[in-house]
Order: sequence, then structure tokens, then C-alpha cells
Amino acid sequence: MISYIRGELSAIEEDKIIVDVNGIGYGIFMPGQSMGMLPPIGEEVKIHTYLNVREDAMQLFGFLTRDDLKIFKLVIGVSGIGPKAGLSILSQLSPDDLRFAVLANDAKAISAAPGIGKKTAEKLIIELKDKLSVEDILEKNSETVEYAGVADTANEVQAEAVQALTALGYGSTESMKAVKKVTVTEETTVEDVLKQALKYMMF
Repeated sequence: MISYIRGELSAIEEDKIIVDVNGIGYGIFMPGQSMGMLPPIGEEVKIHTYLNVREDAMQLFGFLTRDDLKIFKLVIGVSGIGPKAGLSILSQLSPDDLRFAVLANDAKAISAAPGIGKKTAEKLIIELKDKLSVEDILEKNSETVEYAGVADTANEVQAEAVQALTALGYGSTESMKAVKKVTVTEETTVEDVLKQALKYMMF
């Protein structure tokens, strides 16, 4: 198993990149969104990888973060969705956007990915809904918190804010996105998060 590849970004092609590691060029398929975030050619990159082995080929699929790779593995774990289809979904939706779509039962957003039909999108939602949570989406906002314990409090406050917004009639997806933009500290209350989230939703 190849967990990651670190080397010089040698080329960017339509659906994959070439990373030079000690004179060996590794072709790595990547989501379009991730490819748009790569540094200039010639710079060093670290790509988290998934090796797909078939009878007729061995393919590397790569991602900029371990979280991206984690979501990719969950997606291709859904029966009927292979690596290329998983890449198509993550080219259309970022990992967090996919979480939003799954938790909000937004099959339309998922089926917007090339090659993904409505039935496949609905199946993905059913199979992944229990494996994802609001806390997964919000936890990145807690990364600036300096000590243990506050992260859980921050996630709880944000989760309550999302529930409050949906109770007011706002959609789950837009509520989660707005709440995620709010920086939460130890002193932040649910009311504070709601006020800021509503401001984001109005613009």
C-alpha cells in the first residue's frame, strides 16, 4: 500500500498529475478541485494516495489531505461506485460539500457529477448518512482552540445552531455552511453563532 507520494510536481494533465520521485514519474489521478489548488510545476508536493488494483491495470488516485482520501474511500465503499465515479463526485463537490449533501438528503447536488445518476446519488446518501455527522463538518472550525475539551464544546454549540436554523425554516445545507464560517471560542454561545450565521446567509 502506498500511503502518500512526495516529490516534484512534473506535469499537470487533464485528469491526472505526474510526480517525479527520484527520477520515477508517478501518474496520479486527482479530483479537478484538488488539481486547481496545486502549486506551480517544479514545486514539491505531498499527495495522499489510494492504489486501485485491477486485472488489467494499477491506478493511483491522489488527494491533498487525509480527509479528502478518507471521504474518497467512504464513497467507493458504496456498492456500484468505483474509483473513477468517486473521483467524478469529488471533482464536483468538495469533501465538506459532499457531507452537506449527504446529511441534507441533497441527491440533486450529488447527481450533478458526471456519470452519477439520481438512483446512485440516493444510494450513496443512504449508505453514508450513518457514517457522517455535523461534527465532522464543523470540527475544522475548532482547530484554533488551544486545549482539549473546548473542541467538543465548540462542536456542540455549532450543532445546536444548525438545529436552530433548520427549525426556523432554513435548509440543512445552507445552515451548515453558514455556521461553519463562524469562528467559535470557549466563550461563544449558540446565540452568538446564530447571529453571525444569519449575517452570512443574508449576503
